[in-house]
Amino acid sequence: MQWFSGRMCVILATVLALLGSPARAQSPVMAAATARPPALLLALPLHDRGVDPSRYLVSEKLDGVRAYWDGQALWFRSGHRVPAPAWFVARLPSTPLDGELWAGRGRFEQLSGWVRKAVPVDEEWAQVRYMIFELPAHPGTFAERVRAIEALVNRTDWPALQAVPQFTVADQAALQAELDRVVAAGGEGLMLHRADAPYIAGRSDALLKLKPVDDAEAQVIGYQPGRGKHQGRLGALVVRRPDGQVFRIGTGLSDAVRVAPPPIGSTVTYTYRGLTRRGLPRFPSFWRVRQDP
Repeated sequence: MQWFSGRMCVILATVLALLGSPARAQSPVMAAATARPPALLLALPLHDRGVDPSRYLVSEKLDGVRAYWDGQALWFRSGHRVPAPAWFVARLPSTPLDGELWAGRGRFEQLSGWVRKAVPVDEEWAQVRYMIFELPAHPGTFAERVRAIEALVNRTDWPALQAVPQFTVADQAALQAELDRVVAAGGEGLMLHRADAPYIAGRSDALLKLKPVDDAEAQVIGYQPGRGKHQGRLGALVVRRPDGQVFRIGTGLSDAVRVAPPPIGSTVTYTYRGLTRRGLPRFPSFWRVRQDP
């Protein structure tokens, strides 16, 4: 593991330089990953349990790969084109769509590998469903867009194109009961979309996500060497959030990740339980590497 220790020293020196320099050029890796991303509606975490859930349409939060269909091509959220088979995209309508490529609960890693292959495998894509939850070009409220999505899916009449089921809950108790049911069945959580909201790109409280724990993304900018049983390998990831906050993630790391950590410049997803007074994530835990092409 001498190579890793030597690499650690170089990376840590780089991190210290980064922390002392507020004006930093964007990493080429990140620049490529964020090339012209589509303007999509993004969710905010639901922290205020005083929100009236009866104003929202609720759906299961699918652990899939976000994909935007512009009427001609399918795109990842990063702005890179999805290398989907010609037969798959040929069945999609000309209407812009937003949704998740999904293969069922607990299959994210498998699905992620399938949909990012430069040469798609038909047998794998035959197991993929495009679950639609938005019509970005529709001028109506979300409740109206949901009805339009259901009508469009019915007209298309193709099992791989489905509408994400939307439902209502009466109060916070019913919302919690639904969250408990979904999580117990292997689901990730719930999405709440305000029924009267027009389509708005960017992060908005019109769309909220509710999970047992929060999650977010950060860029890897360095490594902290391990100690004790982790001597000679990764102890913690040093990461930077989009707002510039820097912190370490030392839990949730598998042995494989500690031996071969995510590269500098890559983006990782972590879970956490609320924020500290300084605005940093409390109890951050590594979840996975975001796999942009």
